[in-house]
Amino acid sequence: MKRTDYDVIIIGAGPAGIFCALELTRRDSDLNVLILERGVPLENRICPVDQGGSCVNCNPCRNITGWGGAGAFSDGKLTLTTEFGGALADYTGRKELESLIEYCDQWYLHFGAPRKVYGAEPGMDRDLRRRAAAADLIFVPAGIRHLGTDGCLEICRAAYDELAGRVEIATGTTVQQICTAAGEVTGVRTAEGEEFSARYVVAAPGRSGSEWLAGEAGRMGMDVSSGSVDIGVRIELPALVMEEITEAVYESKLLYYSKSFDDRIRTFCMCPHGEVSLENFDGLVTVNGHSYQEATGENTNFALLVSKTFTRPFNEPIRYGRNIASLANMLGGGVLVQRLGDLTAGRRSTPGRLQRGVVKPTLSEATPGDLSLVLPYRHLLGILEMLEAMDTLCPGVNSRHTLLYGVEVKFYSSVIDVDHSLQTQVENLHVAGDGAGITHGLMQSSASGVHVARVILHREGRGR
Repeated sequence: MKRTDYDVIIIGAGPAGIFCALELTRRDSDLNVLILERGVPLENRICPVDQGGSCVNCNPCRNITGWGGAGAFSDGKLTLTTEFGGALADYTGRKELESLIEYCDQWYLHFGAPRKVYGAEPGMDRDLRRRAAAADLIFVPAGIRHLGTDGCLEICRAAYDELAGRVEIATGTTVQQICTAAGEVTGVRTAEGEEFSARYVVAAPGRSGSEWLAGEAGRMGMDVSSGSVDIGVRIELPALVMEEITEAVYESKLLYYSKSFDDRIRTFCMCPHGEVSLENFDGLVTVNGHSYQEATGENTNFALLVSKTFTRPFNEPIRYGRNIASLANMLGGGVLVQRLGDLTAGRRSTPGRLQRGVVKPTLSEATPGDLSLVLPYRHLLGILEMLEAMDTLCPGVNSRHTLLYGVEVKFYSSVIDVDHSLQTQVENLHVAGDGAGITHGLMQSSASGVHVARVILHREGRGR
């Protein structure tokens, strides 16, 4: 990079950052835009575990950083609804968010997303909702466009080609500090000591950068509230158990309120015929899942996450989640896996017990162990309750052979105080995406980037 002054600097090359840049330049705008991403280029995002090796603690983790962000290795579900995927509607209004989702969906189709939408046929989910209600579950219907992990990579590559030459992109560059003066943003400083000035800065560091962003917000004197922290496990079972549902709606969004503590528990990131994967947050190893457009695996996996909102004086939900995940890392050197039957019998799983099980783990890196030594009692009890409820809907879910991987944590708990334009209390400093605690997925993250870009274009007199 030769120049050091820009009109707009975007921190993070995930969905929010990419779609912000797309919108800023879609009409051949003469704005000078710089994207700074701490991870590697897309072609270098190769995880040793996916190649049959072991986690080597890449710094930063190539599964969650780099061009495309965590979304590039996320199984790729576009939820075409305002009902879940974040709280962006609280800032834009529901009608505007519907418009943003439709607009972003057209971009994804332009980049090669499949035309098929699951769960879009009227009335197809009626029986599912009835059966779910009978099991004390709430089914949230939504049209879903499934990209697949392989499809995500191709879409990220197409987006890069679209932006190449129109914006400046610097991967392998970590932003250490957001610079301000007299209540207004002035630019950024990198970990290497480089300084870049800009009239606007859009902070979109994703889930992996949420703790950094919350720290920066606190340093600059912004108001940061503690949102709910989502902690749970990833479930793996035979694909046939869930096939009736996954073939119809692909991902069943199910909510459950525990009888014991009235905690909200939800399914998240269902991966039919997929595999369980690792995420590494600066040395903290957690679990995730993904599947491909051409699904061939024998298992289906999904997360069960318990949402807990803390009250004063506690205000560190990210630290709380990290500490729980670190217990699994301490006991098993990474992610733990346990058969449900072993868990309910009060014993740890062993390699021998796993080998005798019906479900064969797709994550060879997981260590057989005991999740009751890791998860808080109320979290574990709620998860066991929901598995029983789901067994009524899909017999076989609550089998003793079902596998539980832990811990899965979603690090987007700190919510930064912003206005309807997603501008912070520092003038011309905007936030977007999951890292700000506003969105929870590909579609709303993308939409937030477009929303911020339109605000900037309007202020610059370029309109829509």
